[in-house]
Amino acid sequence: MNWTGVMPAMTTCFDQDFKVDHGFIGKHANWLLDSGCTGLVLLGSLGEAATLTFDEKIAILTRTVASVKGRAPVVAAVSALSTQEAIDIAKAAADAGCAGLMILPPYVYRGDWREMKAHVSSVLLSTSLPSMLYNNPVAYGTDFLPEQIQELATEHDNLQAVKESTTDVRRVTAIRALIGDRLRIFEGVDDAIVEGIAAGAVGWIAGLVNALPLESVALFNAATAGRDQEAFALYRWFLPLLRMDTVPKFIQLIKLVQQEVGMGSARVRMPRMELAGAEFNEARATIQRALKTRPALSAAVANQ
Repeated sequence: MNWTGVMPAMTTCFDQDFKVDHGFIGKHANWLLDSGCTGLVLLGSLGEAATLTFDEKIAILTRTVASVKGRAPVVAAVSALSTQEAIDIAKAAADAGCAGLMILPPYVYRGDWREMKAHVSSVLLSTSLPSMLYNNPVAYGTDFLPEQIQELATEHDNLQAVKESTTDVRRVTAIRALIGDRLRIFEGVDDAIVEGIAAGAVGWIAGLVNALPLESVALFNAATAGRDQEAFALYRWFLPLLRMDTVPKFIQLIKLVQQEVGMGSARVRMPRMELAGAEFNEARATIQRALKTRPALSAAVANQ
């Protein structure tokens, strides 16, 4: 598959009974593609994968693949407590018609390199799907160092990309210094996208794109094309919202932005709870300030 462009880390919408709202997810997925996104990443951290059962995960993958009808690749995030469950998810994703995988380290257990390499390698070997390694030591406590990423890339041809979320854009240049263009590097931190592109990232696994896809695509394309003045003007407007992707309650915040723009609900599954009180008021005020000065964009303009 072509690892490039803006690929949303999609949220998972729940209905009033907190069951998965497949109808909305299909609508949301196609809206994101209509706005210029190049693929969809399901079941990641933002997708509240830790609160989904195995059967719910596979149903989301199967029904989203059917909904988008081959318009763009659907990538399944693979996250689990055990390696065997991760393998089972990967195989089921392949059977569901997914075009690729995004492989996370195991939840909870923070193993050493020998153990983490064995985990990732086991998932890579379980299917022939092109895969992306997700490196997010801030969230998961496991840091795949550039030399370790090089080792995985040398041993597994189907490892084709890295989502780099260390918050240090120097990691992008460090990986490229070791292996050149062997892996496609995606920025995984919303408020580091312009810096990440300048360092060599060719894609963005984005969060706020769930609510603001035109702005996300326009920012990515302007930065990639070197239209610096345009990119920085849009970036300055966007940053108060993009920073919502970098805090512990990023899921609640991004879903609230979706609700405020009329594309989704703020509902989250426990143990998370919707924002309330002063926290809600402050977040909503930030969102409303941004929306009042929202740039006027069309899909045609955003995709230039």
